[in-house]
Amino acid sequence: MRRASADVIRRHGDAILAVALVSLLIVQVWVLDVSMRDKLATTAGALVLVLPLVRRVRAPITLMAVLATVGALGQWLPRRVTNVEAFGLIVLLVIYNGAAHTSGHRAWIVGALTTTFGITVVLTDPDGANLGGLIFFSLLFGAPWLAGYVVQKRRLGEARMRTERDAAEATIVDERARIARELHDVVAHAISVIVLQARGGRRLLDSEPHETRGALDTIERTGQQALVEMRRLVGLLRESGEALALAPQPTLSQLDRLVEQVRAAGLPVVVSIEGDPIEVPPGIDLSAYRIVQEALTNALKHAGPAQARVRLRYLADSLDLEVADDGAGTENGDGGGHGLVGIRERVSVYGGELDAGPQTGGGYAVRARLPYTSER
Repeated sequence: MRRASADVIRRHGDAILAVALVSLLIVQVWVLDVSMRDKLATTAGALVLVLPLVRRVRAPITLMAVLATVGALGQWLPRRVTNVEAFGLIVLLVIYNGAAHTSGHRAWIVGALTTTFGITVVLTDPDGANLGGLIFFSLLFGAPWLAGYVVQKRRLGEARMRTERDAAEATIVDERARIARELHDVVAHAISVIVLQARGGRRLLDSEPHETRGALDTIERTGQQALVEMRRLVGLLRESGEALALAPQPTLSQLDRLVEQVRAAGLPVVVSIEGDPIEVPPGIDLSAYRIVQEALTNALKHAGPAQARVRLRYLADSLDLEVADDGAGTENGDGGGHGLVGIRERVSVYGGELDAGPQTGGGYAVRARLPYTSER
């Protein structure tokens, strides 16, 4: 029963509030010692306010315009009628509502209507326009307007935060799906190699035992890599009927081509390699290429006139990457930071480490560590 009442109030709260305020206004006016004509005129004006009050959130400008009209016409009524508490509550609610539920040019319209209404009230005050009255009505109208403005700004801020959070989550989902497709290609390639090596080894088993041993070694190495990639793939994949892309994916062996493309686009790039380049797991190879590609693309978009450097460091247990520029930009990816979100997701998949941000001497740097083996 209590839950049902709460649901009714939540769905019809504006209508209940509108009827309550208008009913209170009518009752207060009818108990006053004024003429029947004044009572009927006030009742008519109050009833006109009901529908705009019910739709106050959807149509705040209409409500403000109706109130200003009713208020202006009400200046011909006795002061006792316009001074009833219910009418003051309605005025405060309308002003608050106008500030809380409008923005941009609509807020300017509501503000102009509020100001016009306030000036009308001050000028038609039976005591005459004076400094005290001006201060009183300024506070009377300004307080609910300020409260509505604060609430509106907070609401917009929360909505913006939700939008940014949803966009970041969507980026992570998209990035996981892309990584899953890429790992699918790696695993499919590994299985194909295993099948071909097994087939060739079987044919050479009797005549070329040495070649057969080499084929078995290849099968073992490729199978281990495939198991690691498949374990990560299962963790990333989501139930979906979408077909996985089967196009070959780039590796670090194509890094020179990527660098030339970036140079041709206007960003000078210097590449350095430390340590002896070794054959890294296919997933690491692919992710390293994508991280360098994303970081260079971001530098191209955000660094301005600058130079970039790419450093690959082959260690015994990991591949270290660094992409840095000396430009004036301090952002990574688009305005929401989605480029960095994608890079972080790739590094996280392999249990690696990421450090990205502005450099002390200027520019931006992305540093990532990708371990060859991971427990993840």
